[in-house]
Amino acid sequence: MIELLEQMNFWHWLALGLVLLLLELVGAAGYLLWLGVSALLVGLLMTMIPMSWSLQWLTFAVFSLFSTWLWWRYQHRKDRADDQASTLNKRNEQMVGQTCRLDAPFPPGQGRIRMGDTSWLAKADEPIDAGTLVEVIRVEGIVLVIQPKK
Repeated sequence: MIELLEQMNFWHWLALGLVLLLLELVGAAGYLLWLGVSALLVGLLMTMIPMSWSLQWLTFAVFSLFSTWLWWRYQHRKDRADDQASTLNKRNEQMVGQTCRLDAPFPPGQGRIRMGDTSWLAKADEPIDAGTLVEVIRVEGIVLVIQPKK
């Protein structure tokens, strides 16, 4: 086995890198991308610097761990920012900007309105006539704050 490892040259690393990248294209969901890039880097490095087989594998391991860690940091930060900006599963926040036409006159203060297939608790600062198009401007807890659409 050691003899086989000692015979590895830069072509083997380039081939391994390309095979890993091709397997990534088949559908590995990102798991083999950074390993393939690391193998290509080791192959390119070996064209300039001759290395023993143990140093080759150590370099591959270091490149793989470092590139995977950098990608994880980038993706984790991006996912956290996307989660904070998302209104998915936050139905109250999704209601801001929604409009509906009132079926009945809405008194000043608190009352109920029908938006979509749900009846919501709402409040308005002024009385609003039936048939008026209203817009949700914010949500306070579970109460929609509405005003006539301008």
